[in-house]
Amino acid sequence: MSAETLTAIAVALAAGWASGLNAYATVLVLGLAQRLGLVALPHDMQMLESPWVLGVAAILFALNFFADKIPYIDSINDVLQTFVRIPAGVLLAYGAAGGLSPEVSVIAGLLGGTLAAGTHIAKTGSRALINSTPEPFSNILASLGEDVTVFGGLALAIAHPITFLCLLALFVILLIWLLPKLVRLALVPFRRLARGRPGP
Repeated sequence: MSAETLTAIAVALAAGWASGLNAYATVLVLGLAQRLGLVALPHDMQMLESPWVLGVAAILFALNFFADKIPYIDSINDVLQTFVRIPAGVLLAYGAAGGLSPEVSVIAGLLGGTLAAGTHIAKTGSRALINSTPEPFSNILASLGEDVTVFGGLALAIAHPITFLCLLALFVILLIWLLPKLVRLALVPFRRLARGRPGP
């Protein structure tokens, strides 16, 4: 497998994975990387370097940046972002692998959507747990950590694709183990609420 093919696969999977955390940051990173010549995206994805696309992505990223750091507002935002992050993960992964065969592009899109869904559910569940604490600082730190993770993960996929793919495999194993526990913990406050309601 050539270095270009390996990079394309790593960037495609990274785009899906990162979209589950922040789709706007993913578009910004890929667009800027293309504009700076750090990565050669397929022809259909080169519109990401357009000043218009970058400008809109930057505005949406800024709005999401502040909403994501306000307790409870961030959970509402996460629910709404379900309709953005997962489709974005599919489209960006599919597009990033567009220079490879059509079969590989479709597989990349499926994997990208799956990764986006997994990271989105993990983010939403962990934020619901963090919101149960009275102080806002853990929420802000978690949000900043997610932003740094998106930028760092995409940069790693572009610069060191093999390292990124190895770390992604570890992340998937951890996610498979952690996700059921995280979902159960995230539902605890809702179960307490339901038990606290007076009967009919």
